[in-house]
Amino acid sequence: MNSLIILPILIPLLTGIILIFFSKNIPVQKLISVISSLLMVLSALYLAVAVYQDGIQTMNLSNWEAPFGITLVSDMLSALLVLTTSVIALACLLYSFRSIGKERESFFYYPVFFFLVLGINGAFTTGDIFNLFVFFEVMLMASYVLLVLGGTKIQLRETIKYILVNVISSALFVIAVAYLYSVVGTLNMAHISERISQIGQPGIVTVIAVFFLLVFGIKGAIFPLYFWLPGSYYAPPAPVMAMFGALLTKVGVYSITRTYTLFFYHDTGYTHGLLEILSIFTIIVGVIGAIAYSDVKKIIIYNVIVAVGVILFGVATLTEESLAGSVFYLIHDMIIKAALFLLIGIIVKNTGTSSIKKMGGLIHQYPGLAWTFFIAALALGGIPPLSGFAGKVLIVRSGLESGNYWGAGIVLLSSLFVLFSVMKIFINVFWGSPRAYRQQELVPAKWLLAAPAVLTAFAVLYGLGTEALYPIISLAAETLSNPEIYINAVLKE
Repeated sequence: MNSLIILPILIPLLTGIILIFFSKNIPVQKLISVISSLLMVLSALYLAVAVYQDGIQTMNLSNWEAPFGITLVSDMLSALLVLTTSVIALACLLYSFRSIGKERESFFYYPVFFFLVLGINGAFTTGDIFNLFVFFEVMLMASYVLLVLGGTKIQLRETIKYILVNVISSALFVIAVAYLYSVVGTLNMAHISERISQIGQPGIVTVIAVFFLLVFGIKGAIFPLYFWLPGSYYAPPAPVMAMFGALLTKVGVYSITRTYTLFFYHDTGYTHGLLEILSIFTIIVGVIGAIAYSDVKKIIIYNVIVAVGVILFGVATLTEESLAGSVFYLIHDMIIKAALFLLIGIIVKNTGTSSIKKMGGLIHQYPGLAWTFFIAALALGGIPPLSGFAGKVLIVRSGLESGNYWGAGIVLLSSLFVLFSVMKIFINVFWGSPRAYRQQELVPAKWLLAAPAVLTAFAVLYGLGTEALYPIISLAAETLSNPEIYINAVLKE
């Protein structure tokens, strides 16, 4: 048992509580936030190294042995996602210092920010299906506050819609867990998998699998349940938008990946076939939105939907190579979407508009911003040797080998449309004659550019280091494709 597995959960929890008592002392909040974020990154890095060297790490809370107590589990997938979340949170936090504004800072922005991270890290780490629901709710409650904080008309409108959708999905989540418990009699995820493997996958379990796909599909924004996402992610300020776009949907994607590889893998003809169809339609809808809009925020938001479809297509294919591709692409997308949303935030902040038709010539004033965006755009489009290439190649190759030529073709074709959509931003926003804007620059772009530039550099290194990282990613894929590894680590069999 590794007690340090709880640190990526405990650090944001304690930080959020402590920051509440310094709500009016902004410099102290910033200092505590930076120290805590660095500690969170270091603890997540330690866990990832420990998992790679020693195997899956577990912790039974209150010394109740699994499956009777609550278990935290850090396998390679979980450890990588927690590490990526911690790095992105640190980048968004540093960006917030210069952009979020004193009004939001004085109304508990930083405490709620850490409660959001608490929910995300907890969801990635828990080994208990009901506690996955609990951490979802922690994450969602924090996201409600971050979405409405500022009180603009669009924020209030989108918050109402966002809350209604998530309240319904949370109620469905509890019902799905109740049905699953009535069949298998346990909440421990490893034990659930063991029980289902003993009884096979009768019709009721397949129905529950579809129920979970509905629940997590709403939270992950798959077709046709994505309708809430474009408006809700459009409303908040840039660092919140980056956290939402990079991390929130990925918790839903992770939950589908975990349940569909650990629980519902015995009769894949219907469940994974349905997931495959929905993932393809998710890609198509995302691509249409990305190329149709002339708003920089909407273009990147719809690219979030495209990425969800690509990742889940790899999960639906359910080979070790396709799962490795999904893990590669999942981590890539978290990093690059955070970078792009932060870059878009700088553009909007210094032009006063998000319409590309009202912009032009920014490369003359902000060359560093322009070329950072260009590199991030290439990475998003999957141009080799950047971060988006390796994962998509593995997913497409697995699809072709599985005989799903249409699906693999759509995934491959989506790269061209994704690249077109972000190049449309680059050409229209940065090239051409400089324009005069009503809103003057409030913060020098170089201060805001540091965080997304570092994330973009990570994306470049992630792509260049594909060969070195492949053994780590393949370890995560092996655990997903072979549930016995996870079960034996948790139940000590």
